[in-house]
Amino acid sequence: MLYFDLSLNAPEENLASDEALCELSEAGAAAETLRFWEAPGYFVVLGYANKRAAEVNLDFCQRNGIPVLRRCSGGGTVLQGPGCLSYTLILSIDRVPSRQSITATNQEVLRKHQAALSPLVSSLVHQQGQTDLALGERKFSGNAQRRQKRFLLFHGTFLLNFDLDLIEKTLRMPSRQPDYRAHRSHTDFLMNLNVPAEQVKQALVEAWTAKPGRPCLREDRVQLLAREKYAQESWNAKF
Repeated sequence: MLYFDLSLNAPEENLASDEALCELSEAGAAAETLRFWEAPGYFVVLGYANKRAAEVNLDFCQRNGIPVLRRCSGGGTVLQGPGCLSYTLILSIDRVPSRQSITATNQEVLRKHQAALSPLVSSLVHQQGQTDLALGERKFSGNAQRRQKRFLLFHGTFLLNFDLDLIEKTLRMPSRQPDYRAHRSHTDFLMNLNVPAEQVKQALVEAWTAKPGRPCLREDRVQLLAREKYAQESWNAKF
């Protein structure tokens, strides 16, 4: 597995890069990959099937110039931006038979991240719900996946030093929530890990035994996806 940092200025380009990386591996032009990135500005990201009006305070986002985009993977709606470390994993399905199962893949990745991050904090990291990591009952990491025939995209976020109050203003209560949330507000449910990003990156690099390097990610493909998919209202407002 190779790992690299790639944070682009436009949120559409960051989302497009994840899809383009998965395409590369599926086409046989790249192997397993770990990418880290952090957005310079705030933007909302809907899970593929989320209904925009139900999940997002659209008036607030419009007044404050916060884009509302849609990603290609499932999961819930999140706010991303400074203080939120994002990661992307491109994993082979063929190489590990258990990855044929969505649930088993979730468990594999979350167990690995749980073990990697627990030494960085003062208490045990817990797996909660289907795709969350938490300290006690408070979530700091959400994750999602998109599956193709030979490779899958597994990506997520770590709240490190994020403006949690802004989440309360931009996102409505989610239409679907895990039982452990117990209908708590965003500020009561979420927390910052308060660990430097470089420590989190190093822990994940070691967990995945990744080596520095970068696949041949084509800039023209990223720009095309960003322009013709992720920047289009027909995609972002499809539900």
